[in-house]
Amino acid sequence: MQGIEANTALIVIDVQEGLDEVGYWGTRNNPDAEANMARLLAAWRDQKRPIFHIQHMSTNPNSPLRPHLPGNAIKAVVAPQGDEPVIQKTVNSAFIGTDLEARLHGQGIESVVIVGLTTNHCVETSARMAGNLGFRTFVVADATATFDRTGFDGTYYPAETIHAVALASLHDEFATVVKTDDLIG
Repeated sequence: MQGIEANTALIVIDVQEGLDEVGYWGTRNNPDAEANMARLLAAWRDQKRPIFHIQHMSTNPNSPLRPHLPGNAIKAVVAPQGDEPVIQKTVNSAFIGTDLEARLHGQGIESVVIVGLTTNHCVETSARMAGNLGFRTFVVADATATFDRTGFDGTYYPAETIHAVALASLHDEFATVVKTDDLIG
């Protein structure tokens, strides 16, 4: 992998079964996101690089991501293997209320690659914090995805627009936005 340190961590955020519930979340972009995440995981595992899985433990009583519901499970395509840690969170940021930052510093990790769901929520919030905490941060555009949204004024925004704007807001400010092939060819 070109351009990133050997101990760069891959952080896989909230790739959980409940995010497939279209009736709850709406229409999603980038149906290939999980396949690209799986490619990145395979490359990281092959090179024995650090991997961290993040799992959202929703406190919203209506969310399919609540603990003990089937939707809380991490999808099989990106499921942790061996001793890969799973860090559970209850807010958007993978750093708030968790020991992720301490684990990264404890392993001498200075760079992170972030993938997962959803682009404009937990991925973006975690990437902003990673950048603010001083980590060299990459977000993989084709290994993230989000859902359609309706604004406060009733304006409809398609998922692809939400995705593109979130990535544009991150790029060259909090993170470097790349594609899967940029990292693994």
